[in-house]
Amino acid sequence: MSINPNTDSYLIVDDDEIFADTLARSLRRRGATCHVANDEVQAVEFCKLHRPTRAIVDLKLLNYSGLHLIEQLKAIDKRIKIVILTGYSSIPTAVEAIKLGANNYLCKPAGLGDILSGFEANEGNPDSPLAEQPPSVNRLEWEHIQRVLKENGGNISATARALGMHRRTLQRKLQKRPMQQ
Repeated sequence: MSINPNTDSYLIVDDDEIFADTLARSLRRRGATCHVANDEVQAVEFCKLHRPTRAIVDLKLLNYSGLHLIEQLKAIDKRIKIVILTGYSSIPTAVEAIKLGANNYLCKPAGLGDILSGFEANEGNPDSPLAEQPPSVNRLEWEHIQRVLKENGGNISATARALGMHRRTLQRKLQKRPMQQ
């Protein structure tokens, strides 16, 4: 995928400053105009002032979800293309991201080529490869926890009660990376 420096400008929203700066350097090396925001306020302010054409948004930011940011960026400019990038992937958050207007949802680690291709994927691919095996029990548990957490508005205590587990146990499970498929 190539970058058109005349039309493409990027906003990277990630609370991991080292990752965001590395990604920005990679984009700038390819000729892109790029800005890094480490929180929601910086991202919204930058978007209002500079109207970037593309945004790379981390799903799990320090104090909030990148899903909220999709709506805010789309409200400022409905033409902005958004790719959600996350190390905490789950089917429910992927579905919600697409419903809210993201163009794609990618799991970390993703290469620059994958990210740039994510902006171009405007239609589904019926020839996408199917998984050879069903998801593991650990992966299913992770996705179920994420779904119940979403249903409870992110409230850890309410989610723990709904799942019938101790709040601290749930917090430990949430600190772990999701199980791979």
